[in-house]
Amino acid sequence: MTDYAVVNPATGETVATYDTFTDAQIDDAVARAAAAAATWGATAPAERAAVIRRIAELHRERREELAAIMVREMGKPIAAALGEVDFAADIVEFYADNIDKITGDQPLDILGEGTAVIRRAPLGALLGIMPWNFPAYQVARFAAPNLAVGNTIILKHAPQCPESAAALEAIYSDAGLPDGGYVNVYATNEQAAAIIADPRVHGVSVTGSERAGAAVAEVAGRNLKKVALELGGSDPFIVLSTNDLDATVQAAVDARLDTNGQSCNGAKRFIVVDELYDAFVEKFVASLSAVKAEDPTQEDTVLGPLSSLAAAERLQEQIDRAVAQGATVLTGGTRDGAFFAPTVLADVTPEMDVYREELFGPAGVVYRVADETEAVKLANDTPFGLGSYVFTTDEEQAERVANSIEAGMVYVNLVLADSPELPFGGVKRSGTSRELGLLAADEFVNKKLIRKA
Repeated sequence: MTDYAVVNPATGETVATYDTFTDAQIDDAVARAAAAAATWGATAPAERAAVIRRIAELHRERREELAAIMVREMGKPIAAALGEVDFAADIVEFYADNIDKITGDQPLDILGEGTAVIRRAPLGALLGIMPWNFPAYQVARFAAPNLAVGNTIILKHAPQCPESAAALEAIYSDAGLPDGGYVNVYATNEQAAAIIADPRVHGVSVTGSERAGAAVAEVAGRNLKKVALELGGSDPFIVLSTNDLDATVQAAVDARLDTNGQSCNGAKRFIVVDELYDAFVEKFVASLSAVKAEDPTQEDTVLGPLSSLAAAERLQEQIDRAVAQGATVLTGGTRDGAFFAPTVLADVTPEMDVYREELFGPAGVVYRVADETEAVKLANDTPFGLGSYVFTTDEEQAERVANSIEAGMVYVNLVLADSPELPFGGVKRSGTSRELGLLAADEFVNKKLIRKA
């Protein structure tokens, strides 16, 4: 029996299965990663950078192979999958290019005589527990900064992404990492808990659901291990004013349909001031209604299937429950297998479950508000705090709203603007850490003080 299988969500076909590791294989993986940590951590930063840069090159050389795997595993449209591989390569390369900044001493101004610096030292072997929605990108943003600082990686990918997991392990190995520098494990949740508890492992990062994050944090806490959490989101898309309503609507559509609507920081709640609401909703509903869920292998496909039949069934249950509680479906609300029609809900109130739930699929909720104050209050009335989007022509208003939003990221008048140098992360139930940018390299290091007379 195994939980690791490639099941094409577009067809329902089980393409391949992979055996879950035995406990002996898990122990071997941990031992190899721990042994490699001693040599990799002592390797000169320039030598580490050369290997990391080769990892980026291999992503680009194998981009079509990696992208095709994603399409099979989780239904990402092929154009988006190719873009993801390119972005993953850019992320990896960023850490190779910036390794001196990442590993260099940080001098401190001291009150007395002498000198003091912060020197960043690796912790050792780390466990990464990755999700299915970005099979290459998520791995790159965890593995690359930690390899740059000298840590080694044990990687547990999502059970529906075993082929990506194997292909990525081959890339990291072929790039020249020492044996154990990057190790893929097909582990059960129980085995993952045992890895976290193992004294040879010094930290764990998880990207996934609130439930997964809480479970991992509990085990890590019991074992006094550093944990980084990147969890869900219900990002607000606030429209206060615009000089180009069509462009704003298109930005809303793009932010909702990214990765078939299965992006943690995708816009999910559309909060529009009264004077723009009717026109925005009319155009938004029309634009989404025109998008059809289609074959993800076709180059012009914008929306493919959800990642699995179970995912589509969960979203359908949420939509049906929202309607039963009084919400109105303006478009969509139906599925065909794992393919889900773009959906817009209105008339959602705080008493409904969907008001505080994350809709993980091509579905969003529209809200009418009177003004900026009400918009911010509604935007913050959520257990999540990952990203947010603000559209306004007033620069002072943009600053006020950005300061008031309870989120780790605020994007003003643009969407889909993630970049390797920009930190990614949230607050509240969306997580506790930052990935990407230079901040990512500070999550799992010993910031060692060296004070000299």
